[in-house]
Amino acid sequence: MRERRPNQDYYDEFAAGYEKRRHHGYHALIDRLEIAATLPYASGARVLEAGCGTGLILKEVAPLARSAVGIDLSTGMLHTARKRGLRVVHGSVTDLPFGDAEFDLAYSFKVLAHVERIERAMGELMRVVRPGGHVIAEFYNPWSLRGLIKRWKPPTRISTATTDEAVYTRYDSLPAVRKLLPAELRIVDVRGVRIFTPFSAVHDVPLVGHAFAAAETRAASAPLLRHLGGFMVVTAEKR
Repeated sequence: MRERRPNQDYYDEFAAGYEKRRHHGYHALIDRLEIAATLPYASGARVLEAGCGTGLILKEVAPLARSAVGIDLSTGMLHTARKRGLRVVHGSVTDLPFGDAEFDLAYSFKVLAHVERIERAMGELMRVVRPGGHVIAEFYNPWSLRGLIKRWKPPTRISTATTDEAVYTRYDSLPAVRKLLPAELRIVDVRGVRIFTPFSAVHDVPLVGHAFAAAETRAASAPLLRHLGGFMVVTAEKR
């Protein structure tokens, strides 16, 4: 069994090279699709991003929001977010340092799949949102092309000393997600991110990358395809 590292240590080490390939191709597409799922709920709203990292999504959301704050476990990631002029604080999604019903929207991408105390995290996201507000939560889908590939691929190096298998990772199907959500949250939308892409490198190939990006964009909210996304974006309304 591989030794797992504390999430904070893992992401602090990841922080130095995190944005190396995130401004074009595959990673930029994933961010655009996640932002597209968020913006309809963020306009004019009090917004929290749980697990904001270096602020790549928060910087796009904040200008449209009434107020926006990010929280992250990694001080290394937060250092870059602060250099962008974003309002961010250090903390954990399982113990949010905010009051009840303080936000209209709380969202989290690329984070919940690495949280063992997932029920606690979902309870915290629900707690800080007002009744009638929304929680947008992204999960790793086991019944997706990405999920199948992840079962068989070798570890991916995130630094000179660490691979992506050094951190806890969970995969949750939509039925499992429904059971994880607090009773106060009602699912109102599901989107699929990364439905067709087998490997991120295909987006670096001229023409091929554009074709995959167009297909991913169209399929993200398509009724027959959205449940196949490697990243499953669930939007829930608080009763």
